[in-house]
Amino acid sequence: MTTITKRLVACPKCGNLSEFSPSNAFRPFCSERCKLIDLGLWASEQYAIPEAIKMDEMYDDISDESFKP
Repeated sequence: MTTITKRLVACPKCGNLSEFSPSNAFRPFCSERCKLIDLGLWASEQYAIPEAIKMDEMYDDISDESFKP
């Protein structure tokens, strides 16, 4: 007989363990509340994906008149 084990993952927002399966409509979050809090942080631009600084942008910053050593 095969035993099926439930896969539990930590909620990215609160850290509580929640089942990662199709029966959890909010996966990987534990609840709708945590899912909406995370969505709100993305919508208010509190999360950002870092972008590499381009060389030409770096020189623009140095030549700016507000920059005085």
